[in-house]
Amino acid sequence: MLDWDWDFALTEVLPELLEGLVITVEATIGGFILAAILGLLFALGRRSENKWLSRPLGAFVEFIRSTPLLVQLFFLFFVLPRYGIRLPALVTGIFALGLHYGTYCSEVYRAGIDAVERGQWEAATALNFSPTHVWTRIILPQAIPPMIPALGNYFVAMFKETPQLAAITVTEMLLTGRIIGTQTFRFLEPITMVGALFFLLSYPSSLFVQRLEARYAKRG
Repeated sequence: MLDWDWDFALTEVLPELLEGLVITVEATIGGFILAAILGLLFALGRRSENKWLSRPLGAFVEFIRSTPLLVQLFFLFFVLPRYGIRLPALVTGIFALGLHYGTYCSEVYRAGIDAVERGQWEAATALNFSPTHVWTRIILPQAIPPMIPALGNYFVAMFKETPQLAAITVTEMLLTGRIIGTQTFRFLEPITMVGALFFLLSYPSSLFVQRLEARYAKRG
């Protein structure tokens, strides 16, 4: 039988875990905003006709995609300070998440842009619209809505990746649970509750993304 202490769980563990949850959510939202911006820039850069831009950028994107997030976290947090670049742990975590997932988001953007009908490009060219007008008024408004479900999946995945930030001392939810367990010698309640909180947030988000996928599939 599990030796579960409800008083300990609700009065001592839960308040601290909620503080860690705030850090987890901040890292997820900050990382996703950065990933969305970087992903679009990477996608546009790789589509550039300038080979001096598109080829090195493509190699960089593939390198980031092919290396673990944990390695990138360690590099940013432990290696860059040797060269005078020091960032707070949370900022480093947000940047690492944004950079890592930005490379994946770039492929979503590229697929969405490529899905825009060729006739739209030809019509914009025939009407002599400026590149800014073409991208902001014609291409991206058509390309981005179908991308939303895929981007939503990456948002959920990023949320579940935040425990890796504990490796660089970010006191997100899992590290908070581990600290409580170490201090009290009780790991059952904090670790179980960490898992429960992740589930309570990520599962409804996954269902919402699935509804978006079904919605856009019907439109297609």
